[in-house]
Amino acid sequence: MKYKIFVSGVQKELKEERHSIKHFIENNALLSEHFSVYLFEKDNPSMSKSPETAYIQKVGDSDIYLGMIGYEYGNAKGKELSATEKEYRKAVDLNKEILFYIKGQNSRNDLKRDKRTQNLIKEIRDSSKGYCCNRFNSIEELQNQVQDSLILFLKEKGVIRKTTFEKVECEESDFNDIDTDKIKWFLKQAKKVRKYSLDVNSDVKTVLTHLNILQGGNLTNAAILLFGKDPQKYLPQAQIKCLYVSGVEIKKPFKSFQPYGGNLFNQIDKATIFVMDSVRNALVQQKGTVQVKRVSEIPEFVIHEAIVNAIAHRDYNSSAGVHVNVFADRIEISNSGSLPSQLSLDDLKVPHSSFATNPLIANVLYLSDYIQGAGSGTIEMIEQSKKAGLPEPVFELKRNVEFKAIIPRDILTEKTMNELDLNERQKLAVKYLKENGKISNDKYKELCSTTKRTASRDLADLLKKGVLEKIGTTGKGTLYIVRSMGSQRGQRGQIGKGT
Repeated sequence: MKYKIFVSGVQKELKEERHSIKHFIENNALLSEHFSVYLFEKDNPSMSKSPETAYIQKVGDSDIYLGMIGYEYGNAKGKELSATEKEYRKAVDLNKEILFYIKGQNSRNDLKRDKRTQNLIKEIRDSSKGYCCNRFNSIEELQNQVQDSLILFLKEKGVIRKTTFEKVECEESDFNDIDTDKIKWFLKQAKKVRKYSLDVNSDVKTVLTHLNILQGGNLTNAAILLFGKDPQKYLPQAQIKCLYVSGVEIKKPFKSFQPYGGNLFNQIDKATIFVMDSVRNALVQQKGTVQVKRVSEIPEFVIHEAIVNAIAHRDYNSSAGVHVNVFADRIEISNSGSLPSQLSLDDLKVPHSSFATNPLIANVLYLSDYIQGAGSGTIEMIEQSKKAGLPEPVFELKRNVEFKAIIPRDILTEKTMNELDLNERQKLAVKYLKENGKISNDKYKELCSTTKRTASRDLADLLKKGVLEKIGTTGKGTLYIVRSMGSQRGQRGQIGKGT
């Protein structure tokens, strides 16, 4: 039996999005097996009923109400409800599963919407309602969000389990798809670092059998992901996307964007290099010699561990994938999926047992020394960040379908700015400085729409709290910069106490 989805939304404004969702679900190997989609303009053959009677009846027949909201409210006279709102109200009355997707990421754009649309958004975003509610900018983003929501629905219904993907046979693949050189590399590495029992000259089938990544003698998704010559031939969602921007938000033009495919080892290596090439590296003279070494602002282990965790624990049923975003003030590494039910976010900061989302993949990464044992990786990330004079990484879980590790590049995090009791003008100025490097009193006035007196008072306060440094001569030649990283690291305890 397939679950029935009713797609709702203003037909004219959201026509492309509505049709794309129907096409996406019907052509997705996993979703098409479990869901059927009703779209009024395509699937309403009845001419004997009024349109309203027909679509209200279909809402009643469905299991899931999937609503989309744009800027228009829809055709409605006076206090009459639009078709979209009527459908939504019926779904609420019948206690249907409700999924909502709002076009336009920035909530400030909501003020540009029809007033009744604004009211509807306010209602469905009420956390007490318990509805799934997401924002999207593109059709691809909408499709990814719908897929994540539907997979979560199937998991909650017990139809699929989180760990099945790696064990499933990779259809149409065969042993010619396996990279024998990678197998040999793995055997040598595992023998060296973990004293792995298999001989380095073992044949491919023996190795894959020993690693439990064959199913009935055939290759599994895990085997292709780890040792495939071209995993994306069968699993196009298995890639990592790396983005480098100059500011603190994702805005074009990008400094660099690289999607990486290949086997999982290749993805981890290339993504780590991408980040390390993007962050600052200082030349430090070694004590007692004339030799220098290059020291990164962020320990490489911290970056590598976060990327490995994202690769190892992601939900491969989702097309959302792994994203590595390098900002001026932080690194964000996110993956589709959730934490194991045995762990909380707080558990990641203390010694804890290891619970792998993909245990077969995690085992191979452990044997090859890509992954830490006994749940120690996140603790080591925190310790190495502190030793480098940085705030500890932040771990977040969004709607139980996306995990994110945030690695600060400086100590002026949102938490620190709140602890320093910075006002909104000062926070805006810090953001501007992270993107542009320096600011004058006149620029502060313009940026914050304030007076010269207020700008001077705010800047003096930032100097006193050790957030900024003053450079240049007095008067118009005076500029302000964020306190140097060396000063921040060397005098972390002094920030907030004045200079």
